[in-house]
Amino acid sequence: METVNMHEAKSRLSQLVDKAAKGETVVIAKAGVPVARVVAIDTVVNKPMCRLGFLTGHIQVPDDFDRISDTEIAPLFGKPR
Repeated sequence: METVNMHEAKSRLSQLVDKAAKGETVVIAKAGVPVARVVAIDTVVNKPMCRLGFLTGHIQVPDDFDRISDTEIAPLFGKPR
């Protein structure tokens, strides 16, 4: 973890952001007191991709799953028929 003062952070912002993007934490201090932390954020690009079909073989969907009637659905949500 690198600590830099405010003036240095202003001068080296691009470098500090590059360090954060690589996983390093940079602390910015004002008058010797830490006031901010520069860290990489999680982005959609960095998140693992969702695997389609990962439940194959674990669940079974009935052939008529999309033909359920309102009278059958309502009790599932605590509503009277």
